[in-house]
Amino acid sequence: MAGGASPDEAASRGEYLCACLMAEYLDAEFVDAADVIRFTDEGGLDEVSYRFIAERMSEERLYVIPGFYGALPDGRIKTFSRGGSDITGAIVARGVGAEVYENWTDVSGFLMADPRIVNNPKPIHAATYREIRELAYMGARVFHEEAIAPIYREKIPINIRNTNKPEDAGTLIVPERKIGEEVVVGIAGKKGYSLLLIEKFLLKKERQFIRRLHELLMKRDIAWEWELVGIDAVTLIIPSAQIAGREQELLAEIKDKLDPDRVEIGGDLALIAAVGEGMACRRGVAARLFSALADAGINVRISDQGSSEINIMVGVDVQDYLQAVNAIYTTFC
Repeated sequence: MAGGASPDEAASRGEYLCACLMAEYLDAEFVDAADVIRFTDEGGLDEVSYRFIAERMSEERLYVIPGFYGALPDGRIKTFSRGGSDITGAIVARGVGAEVYENWTDVSGFLMADPRIVNNPKPIHAATYREIRELAYMGARVFHEEAIAPIYREKIPINIRNTNKPEDAGTLIVPERKIGEEVVVGIAGKKGYSLLLIEKFLLKKERQFIRRLHELLMKRDIAWEWELVGIDAVTLIIPSAQIAGREQELLAEIKDKLDPDRVEIGGDLALIAAVGEGMACRRGVAARLFSALADAGINVRISDQGSSEINIMVGVDVQDYLQAVNAIYTTFC
């Protein structure tokens, strides 16, 4: 677009104009995000943004700032990849030293499970940064998990509120919370995964094996999300879209370069995470979860307890996904 607006600038104009109108309506001061939110040449947030915000929004009055974009060092507009308004709000909250960051959306906070799967799930009244990040990463899309990063060290609470129901308390996201009787704060999951299983005798003694496997996948631009390593085997959980249509090529290269005893790819996997800060200090949580799935006649393909000890993840066949989520929810909620 020679001489015209860049794609990022064009994409940001709706947010810009909406904020201009809102500022006029509220008799507030408009602050262009491009003036205070800056990116580095590499596309990351420049820490100078917090100082610019503090200086520009220092008076006790009402301000309106559009979300979703900022500016590069040369002044060109750059948009956030996704969830930009959530992230902008967090950046501004830190910049002005807010006591709380209220994020107004179209739902009354987080629910303990997806209402499209579980009938009338309970609301989550309070959760920690870590819990919300785990739930958001696994598919609970009320709030972008990266929006916690700007305010994480400042320990600013986040309150997810419903614009259409302002009387609802919503979900309060805090650095720490008191653990009560509840063990699981929420359940989330995603479909569309494949398992890459590689077996090789004495794999653990081949120190370069995992490194070579990683390099092979990275050269093909294949990103895996989880990795489980045993004494003679390694299993990678990969989004199926990453390898769709090139499974046989990948298997052939692994056989050629790594000489495994066995290698195979299995698809149609769904992942489910039960998340809660209380898991690390409560006995029998895993037993209850696996018993619930067994009683429902569901086979667990893989399982893993996260290194942070606040989630248990299971992988099930995609046809068992809905039933598995309901079985876990009924057990803990």
